[in-house]
Amino acid sequence: MSPPSSGRTLFFFEKPSAMRQLQRFFRSPNTVCVAAEGHLLSAEEPGSIRPEWKPWRFDALPIKLATIPVSCGTNRSGQSHEPKIAAIRQALSGVERVIIATDPGREGSMIAWEVLEHLGWRGRVDRLKLGALDEVSIRRAFAALAKEPGSGERDYAAYLEALCRQYEDYHLGLNGTRAISLRLRPPAFREPWRFGGVQTPTLAILADLEERIRSFVPRDFFKVALHLGTQSGAALTLWHAPKERIFDAAAAETIRTAAATWSGPLAVEHKDVRRAPPRLFSKDTLARRCAKRFGWDPQHTAGLAQELYDQGYFSYPRTESEYLPEGQAGDAAAIVTAIATVLTDVRDVVPAGELPLIRRGAKGHYVKDPGEHHAIVPLRKVPERGRLSVDQFRLWELVAKAFLAAHLPDGIDARTSVTAEVGTPLGAKRFAVSGSVIRAPGWRAVYGSEAELEADVVPGKAKREAEATSARLPLVDDGEGASAAGADVATAMTEPPRRITRGELPVVMGRLIDQVDDPAVKRALENPVNPNEPKGLGTAATRDTILPKLLKSRYITLANGKDPAIEVTEVGLAFMTAVRRVFPTYGDPVGRALFEAELAEIGRAATRAEAVERANAFRQRTRTRLDELIAAIANSPVVSLDPSLIPPGQADNRPPTPAMVSFAASLAERKGVKLPRGCKSSISVCRAFLDTHAGPRVPQEGDADQSRDRGTPSAAMLKYAHNLAQQRGITCPPEAETDFDACWRFLDAHAARPQRGAETPSSGAAKAREPAGRGKRRGRAAPASRQPAPRRRA
Repeated sequence: MSPPSSGRTLFFFEKPSAMRQLQRFFRSPNTVCVAAEGHLLSAEEPGSIRPEWKPWRFDALPIKLATIPVSCGTNRSGQSHEPKIAAIRQALSGVERVIIATDPGREGSMIAWEVLEHLGWRGRVDRLKLGALDEVSIRRAFAALAKEPGSGERDYAAYLEALCRQYEDYHLGLNGTRAISLRLRPPAFREPWRFGGVQTPTLAILADLEERIRSFVPRDFFKVALHLGTQSGAALTLWHAPKERIFDAAAAETIRTAAATWSGPLAVEHKDVRRAPPRLFSKDTLARRCAKRFGWDPQHTAGLAQELYDQGYFSYPRTESEYLPEGQAGDAAAIVTAIATVLTDVRDVVPAGELPLIRRGAKGHYVKDPGEHHAIVPLRKVPERGRLSVDQFRLWELVAKAFLAAHLPDGIDARTSVTAEVGTPLGAKRFAVSGSVIRAPGWRAVYGSEAELEADVVPGKAKREAEATSARLPLVDDGEGASAAGADVATAMTEPPRRITRGELPVVMGRLIDQVDDPAVKRALENPVNPNEPKGLGTAATRDTILPKLLKSRYITLANGKDPAIEVTEVGLAFMTAVRRVFPTYGDPVGRALFEAELAEIGRAATRAEAVERANAFRQRTRTRLDELIAAIANSPVVSLDPSLIPPGQADNRPPTPAMVSFAASLAERKGVKLPRGCKSSISVCRAFLDTHAGPRVPQEGDADQSRDRGTPSAAMLKYAHNLAQQRGITCPPEAETDFDACWRFLDAHAARPQRGAETPSSGAAKAREPAGRGKRRGRAAPASRQPAPRRRA
């Protein structure tokens, strides 16, 4: 589509709400505006590209495409986006220039570029990066656009990076899931073993932590208490609790014996400790704080933040940065004043007429380059309480208070520490106790009783031993003499690493550097381009989508609580063991983070030609890795897993179909075993029994996940077919002896026919092969490794 020389410009927005916000400040007779509805195009399913790719057959893998075919997608109501695509095509017909004004970021770039590419647009394209939707931000975005004539070229590179991420996700999910399900998945597990470039190494982090927790053996360690009396008559207790814990009881006793007779001077130190405000919020740290404070799922937090951005109350929320650009320091005073008009309880905290405190550098909040998108902050436009939902206002208030705190003075604590050096046969040992009082609350006054917002402990790590503190220390002078009134040994026990919680997982993925201890690996995960954002897994826009995928696959479960802990199931552990045995690269989180850093280089290309070259090389590398993955899986053994260790799925609490029960009863009678308890009331129990005694199931065309190739019927099917033929007085067709489909058709035709006078079951054998959990369809779960359960009366 070649542009005419009309001088008209088309603005391409991501959402109608953003389009309306901009139109409030900018209108021109030479412009036309269109708004998408998220992604208007969707990738084609393999079966619609080639019919032979629809069944799950290992010999058809790997399925590789040079480019992924796309077609018009649908909205949430199921309506096709085809009319919207047609409207954009028509709008482009009289346009000379396109300005992409979608949300800043790779996904926003892709939403516009994929439509332009699909429609064959070949005209000029520029990129308007709207970091926020208030008037000041919009004017700044236009000013930046005027100074950057090559913005479209660089944005095309961002689009290609997003396209390559989609390309890899599509091929890995398609080929990896099918191959692993067909060759490695335990027969007892009825659903696909879902595989992905980001979700699999994320599961690896959780699985490694799970193994450390399960293998953890608690150990007793010892702390020594020294009870003292001073010359002035004060009494206090000092503790010897070194970082290198004491595990030897005899050593602890030696120290205690020496301490029990100690006397000497005390060292007393008074100093002021400055406590700077916490950093501003990135998307992941905001999700973590909301999970701990409100119990929100990260996706709920992300949705609220996006709504506040669309309404012009927040800056762009899908960011990995916790810093602001130095150029925005001048906005602080106006924003602080605006916040105080809504949060009236903090007006006394904000000094009237004083300029906000600006902290610069990595230890502050303003840096020269905060990254692609700066931290999430409130804007000059502030909400009225009644115009926002309860959760929306709670989120706005949380971010607004963080912004206020960042521009207020440090808190100051008066800290006193009392120490004593005790000579022992094991060397001099330090005993200490400390206490502190607030000298000046500083920024903490914003939070009142919630002021203790210190840096959270690192997820997945054991709690550090806290220094001995006392709520109230007696007045003791430096050098004052003291003598022991007694000493004793306290026994404590080491604790396993903490489980990562739902709200912490996105932070763990983004800050993988905090999960490793090897200095060389830490250096490899550093990001020279932006030291504030080390290399990690996935992107800020997608990290909160990983946990629902892991839950759906039953690789993990969630505990109870406001911010529930994540526990890896036996299925998840077995899956990770299989992946690492067959293709260790995909089970290495650090390797994946380095791989994604290479992928990010596509988006940093200076020209379109350079970006295309890097993207083509990446696609070729993806196809090569697919060949290696399928070759590695081809001859690998099936993973064994006790069916009783498989956690129930969403559909496993319903009763089994009559066909499943009758087939289970016939198997029990024939093999001389008892039906397990719950076999007639729980589909999961019944399915596990059939998995153990009926032999492998071969899925049918149209099953939810066809995980094994068709073949001959199992011995259990044949025996059941022969018994049915004898009962009905008919002949079992010869083709049923060797052909699965023929045997199934025979069972389907005759198993539901009752003998005269017999009780009639309520459902046909066809229901026994319907996939579980698909709408209102009932029956034995289809995926993928067991034969269908024919109907038979007990």
